[in-house]
Amino acid sequence: LNILVDTGSSNFAVAGVPDPDVTSYFNTDLSSTYRPQGIDVTVKYSQGSWTGVLGTDVITIPKGIDGSYTINIAVILESEDFFLPGVKWQGILGLAYNALAKPSSSVETFFDSLVRQARIPNIFSLQMCGAGLPVSGSGTNGGSLVLGGIEPSLYKGDIWYTPIKEEWYYQVEILKLEVGGQNLELDCREYNADKAIVDSGTTLLRLPQKVFIALVQAIARMSLIQEFSSGFWTGSQLACWDKTERPWSLFPKLSIYLRDENSSRSFRISILPQLYIQPILGIGENLQCYRFGISSSSNALVIGATVMEGFYVIFDRAQRRVGFAVSPCAEVDGSPVSEIEGPFTTADVASNCVSSVSFQELWIASYALMSLCGVILLVLIIRPFIPSRCQHPYTDNDVVNDESSLVRHRWK
Repeated sequence: LNILVDTGSSNFAVAGVPDPDVTSYFNTDLSSTYRPQGIDVTVKYSQGSWTGVLGTDVITIPKGIDGSYTINIAVILESEDFFLPGVKWQGILGLAYNALAKPSSSVETFFDSLVRQARIPNIFSLQMCGAGLPVSGSGTNGGSLVLGGIEPSLYKGDIWYTPIKEEWYYQVEILKLEVGGQNLELDCREYNADKAIVDSGTTLLRLPQKVFIALVQAIARMSLIQEFSSGFWTGSQLACWDKTERPWSLFPKLSIYLRDENSSRSFRISILPQLYIQPILGIGENLQCYRFGISSSSNALVIGATVMEGFYVIFDRAQRRVGFAVSPCAEVDGSPVSEIEGPFTTADVASNCVSSVSFQELWIASYALMSLCGVILLVLIIRPFIPSRCQHPYTDNDVVNDESSLVRHRWK
């Protein structure tokens, strides 16, 4: 089976019944090593969902790690908008933390099982290739997933690391964005509202609404195109040029600043237009049409495939950090389309750009809330009259990642 590698979710799941949009599936009845657990599981993504049942089975890894290992596997029995026409995968490998695992965090993830049983280092790395290639490609151009380490041949130059802020998604801290070298001049907390994550299962670079609007305005202002349809920026329309033209020269470079491990420093990862102005289809013999590889998001800034195709990304769970290095496959017509530069000072940004409440602040708020409730109780005497606002609200975080129908229209 071909498996989608997704750093934005935490379940390992494969098709377990025939489906019109998958070419093959895992028939558990024919496996002598499969053991059902009888636990139903549903995973919802912001696009698509599936329902199945948990079990265990034995896996082997053909290259690099000897031995057989028992892992949790969800067999997908029903799905909606998950398997799509033309996809070339039949399952998903969630590589985020067990906090996102369904139905609960007690389900050991694939990678945690491998680290424990094979005793490999708690680190993996990912190289996604395909920069500048048509979105609906042949499925033959590759990339690499390295379990347990870093492969020197998959990157150039230095690796720059940014701390993982919280271990659920791979949440990082973004300090600022630049378009064509010009700072968007937004409060850095806007970039991290309500989280900023590195997610290989999301197609595009996704930005909070306020950041997205500012970025589009900056690109439109700096591009060499006088008039541009708003439908292109929102993803409802394509832009087409003669096949002899290279429209990338009309657009500016984009840069994302991440906090360095030394909190007083930062570094920037930059993508050229070849990564975010994406060829999608040809019309006739003369026209090539492109889409905008950036979209708005209601709940996160997501560094997805649009950016990750420019870099070799290291998920160093042991040292709680994510590393970026320039990828050799991030070239179009022989020229690099991604860059990493640093260090830069962080004197011009807040000491903490992540809107998080510390445990100490939570205790203070709790005591204040309890005091308020106590005063109300003394005044009103009768318990039923205590306002419900004195109770802490609870929000169920059902959706485990942003857009993990991977690369919904970017099948490689």
